[in-house]
Parts: sequence; structure tokens; C-alpha cells
Amino acid sequence: MSSVMNSVANGTMTNTDLLQIDNLGKRFGGFVALENIALSVAAGERLGLIGPNGSGKSTLVNCICGTLKNEQGAVRFDGRKLDGLEAHQRTRLGLARSFQLPRPFVSLSLADNIRIPLLYTVAARGTIHSAREVEDRCHHLLGEVGLEAKAQRLPRDLTQVEMRKLELARAMAAQPKLLIADEAMAGLTHSEIEEILTLLSRLNDQGVTIILIEHIMRAVMSFSRRLVVLVSGKKIADGAPDAVMRDPEVERAYLG
Repeated sequence: MSSVMNSVANGTMTNTDLLQIDNLGKRFGGFVALENIALSVAAGERLGLIGPNGSGKSTLVNCICGTLKNEQGAVRFDGRKLDGLEAHQRTRLGLARSFQLPRPFVSLSLADNIRIPLLYTVAARGTIHSAREVEDRCHHLLGEVGLEAKAQRLPRDLTQVEMRKLELARAMAAQPKLLIADEAMAGLTHSEIEEILTLLSRLNDQGVTIILIEHIMRAVMSFSRRLVVLVSGKKIADGAPDAVMRDPEVERAYLG
């Protein structure tokens, strides 16, 4: 295993850990998608998760978020074991994700696209108590991503980068403690990538822990303070981004 691995990477939990993954394993029939994944993510971290196509990144995220059930190991979030909880229950605990392919409600306005997850998560927790608070929060989130002026427009009226911003705003409507941003910059121009990076950095500054999954290495290296690499369902490196990218195992995975 990579020389840049440390106690956090090996799964040793600390008082500030928000996410704890212990020896996670997932199979699809005879195919081993994830094998003994151990990972801790501290509150407030900016973690980059990378790996070649088919490395297990999406499977890991789906096991964390509850879309898939792991056959081995355990996931803990904010001190609570998540095994057995459905995806929506995990979201209400403060674990949110955005998707590589945005999934808005296409027949609803941008405001309604934010209002629905607000009502489903935050209002259900009892932290929002009135319709006025819902509306204020809705427009605040659209303002945060630069879309408040289009609140009554439909998703089909958005540009590609605006669609990515809407996807992030929908995830943030749940007031997450941890946001997993899955390829939020795929297909964007250089300037649009910078817009998304600025948005993610601002969210992190506001206290949201972020796991960034991205193939655009320039973006990953710019944003991440720590880098985790998966290859063939195994974690091969975990540490400071510059050190990880110099690791021989990582070089072999990417360069052959």
C-alpha cells in the first residue's frame, strides 16, 4: 500500500471525524467491486476521490449514501452507524450528494426544484417552521448559486453550468453536514470550472464537509486538501495531493 497512507487513511477514528468507513466490501455476483475500504473524513475537510473508470468510486458513494447495500464492513456518519438506513433517512441525517447527470424535476420551476427537497428534509426535521422561512431559504439558495433571477424558469432554460449549479443547490437544500459532489464539472469550460470550484470552496468555508469526485485533475488538485485513490475496488493511496500524485502505484494506475 502507498507510502503516503497515514492513521486517518487506515481508518483510525478521531474526535473530529464526520464519516467513518470500516473494511467496506461490495460484490456483484462473483465480481468484487470494493474490497476492505477503510476511510475517515474529518468535519470540514475538502477531500478529493479519484481513480480510473471502473475503480469503484461510484459504488463506494452509493454504499455511503444508501443506494447500494454493502455486504461487508460498516459506515458511520456523525457518530451513528448507517447500516440498515435507507437513502432518504441518511439524507435527513445530513448526508447529501449531487449527481454527475443532473436530475431536476423538469416540469417544475427552479424555485420548486429547491422547495421540494427543503420540505422533504429541513422542514421535516423541524428546523424550518413556516412557509415564509421555506421561501426565504429557497431564494437564498438560488442566490448562492447565482440563479435567483431565474427562480420561475424551468430547468430546460438553463445552460449546462447553470444546470450543475441547480444540482448543487438542490443538494444543499438538505442543509448537509457532508456533500458528495460527483463530477460536478464534467464537460464544462475552464471559466465554468472555476465558477463551480468557487462555489464549492464557499460552501466548505460555510462549514460543509465536501468529497469531490472528479476526472479533471486540475480541478481536483486545486480544490482538495487530501486525496484518496481507488483502483480496481481497492484504496491504493491516501494523503496530501502532491505526495499522492508522485506515488508509484498511482503513476502506474494512470500512466500504465
